[in-house]
Amino acid sequence: MTGENFAATGQLLGTVLAVQANFYRVQLDQEQGEMREMGEQDSHLSYPPLLLCTRRTRLKKIGQQVMVGDRVVVEEPDWAGGRGAIADVLPRESELDRPAIANVNQILLVFAVADPPLEPYQLSRFLIKAESTGLDVLLCLNKSDLISQHERQQVSDRLLGWGYQPIFISVKDGINTDQAARYLSNKITVIAGPSGVGKSSLINSLIDSLELRVGKVSGKLARGRHTTRHIELFELPSGGLLADTPGFNQPDMDCIPEELIHYFPEARERLAVASCRFSDCLHRDEPECAVRGDWERYEHYLEFLDAAIAHQTQLHQQADPESTLKLKSKGKGQSQYEPKLESKKYRRISRKTQLQDLQELYRDEE
Repeated sequence: MTGENFAATGQLLGTVLAVQANFYRVQLDQEQGEMREMGEQDSHLSYPPLLLCTRRTRLKKIGQQVMVGDRVVVEEPDWAGGRGAIADVLPRESELDRPAIANVNQILLVFAVADPPLEPYQLSRFLIKAESTGLDVLLCLNKSDLISQHERQQVSDRLLGWGYQPIFISVKDGINTDQAARYLSNKITVIAGPSGVGKSSLINSLIDSLELRVGKVSGKLARGRHTTRHIELFELPSGGLLADTPGFNQPDMDCIPEELIHYFPEARERLAVASCRFSDCLHRDEPECAVRGDWERYEHYLEFLDAAIAHQTQLHQQADPESTLKLKSKGKGQSQYEPKLESKKYRRISRKTQLQDLQELYRDEE
């Protein structure tokens, strides 16, 4: 059922901005007929109002999860107390698992060109993870005031070869932040990127009423300290919602190995004009491959492919209890397969089992 149909019935519609424990902060739509009935006694409430809601038991029984970004139907509003109950969840247009958020339109990747320095491998990894969602990807490069115009042009030319047109911004000097804001208007956007690149500072500049914690860059590691703790949607002054997500340094390569190549725009261009000899080509050493060749991120592709294959192998082994190998992490991103110990062979025998064995022994002697 569409939002228009719900609105026609006079029900309250809203968007879940945050989830904490069993409570959901829901911002109601502005076009709500019930708002006209609130009266002067509720004029102190914000408009559109925010309600702290619970989930109906019926939704819990049918296993209906309520996520940040969900469009929901709210019943029994308590305007004075700012409370309500979520009665239904509208169908989702999109859904992300990590972070858990619904109805996202695009992903805004924020990196710094300096302090910390731009790492092509790390940037490529984030881009692949963003491409795997099937959403539009917008790339912003912060701290552009720390490099020269010539250096910016070099970075731009390099990323154009990857298939991306970056926006160079400087939150500190207010350079091009208004241009970035225009791309976010009237959309739900997830902002992501490594810590210390200025994500929280950018959000603070886009939304004046916010004061998110800003972490400094670690001098020893040249990386930022994690400051964001939970997922939350913030309303943009120009319309739209922006989701700040908990920072992470290395997104997992949990995609299907055969699909990985399609997350590289430059590889998609090659496949658009030619095809490989084998339909299941992994573009490593197969003959008559249309992708393998001289392009900058090909080495990145090979490394990501190994990680994706290892992830798939691990999933298959977890599903196969008869497997004799297990994948064990060795640190620094390295892993290797080791033999599994026989199941229950080294497990300590419980007292109950020992007592049962003694009782059996006594019966045998009798």
